Amino acid sequence: MRYHLLIDADDTLWENNIYFEHAIHDFITFLDHSCLSAADVRVVLDEVERLMGYGSVNFTKSLVETYRRLAERDVHDAAVQQVRQFGERIRAQPLLLLAGVKETLEYLSPRHDLILLTKGDVEEQKLKVERSEIEGLFRHVVIVSEKDVATYHRVISEFGLDPTQTWMVGNSPRSDINPALAAGLRAVYIPHPHTWHFEHEEVLEADEGRVLTLATFAELRTSF
Repeated sequence: MRYHLLIDADDTLWENNIYFEHAIHDFITFLDHSCLSAADVRVVLDEVERLMGYGSVNFTKSLVETYRRLAERDVHDAAVQQVRQFGERIRAQPLLLLAGVKETLEYLSPRHDLILLTKGDVEEQKLKVERSEIEGLFRHVVIVSEKDVATYHRVISEFGLDPTQTWMVGNSPRSDINPALAAGLRAVYIPHPHTWHFEHEEVLEADEGRVLTLATFAELRTSF
C-alpha cells in the first residue's frame, strides 16, 4: 500500500541536538558558578530559551542572556564574545546524516509520498536541507515554527492527505508523535539518545497499529 510519510529532520535524519549539548557543557564550564550546579544553570537557561525561541541564533542569544544573569564577575566584552562562540560554532558543524538514512529514503521515495516536515528558524532549516543533499527525495519540504495539532491539520488540508494512510515519522513525542496522533494520523517513533529534553513526553496511548516504534531509521524499509 502507498502511504504518505511525513518525516521529521533534526535528530531523525541528521544529528542536531548533540551540538547544542556540547555548547551547553562548555558554557557551564566557562561560567564556573560557585553555588549553582550544572542542573541549576540549565534551569535558568531553559527559562531563557523558552522566551528566545528555536534555532542556533536564538540559542546563542539565550547563552549570552543567561551569562549576564548568572556571571559572578563583571561582564566584559571578551567574556560575552566567548559565550557567543559556544553557540555560533553550532552552525559550522558538518551536517551528518544518521546511519542508513540516505539509503532508506532512496528505497522509500518511489514507493510512498515523502514530505519533509521540520520546525525551527526557516532560513536555518532551509540551509540544513540544502546541505543534506536529500531534498530531491521528498515531494515537498515544509518548515513550521511549531508542530502542534493545528499544524498537522493544516498539512492534512494543504496536501489533501488521508489521515488513516498518513504516518508521521520522528524522534520527538512532543512534536512528532503525540500531536500527529491527536490529529488522527499514524506515527512511527524512532527514539534518539540525545533528543532535546523539551521534546520529552510519554507517548500517547493509541489504538493498536497506529504507533510503530523502531530502533533505527533504516528499519523503515522492513515496515514500508
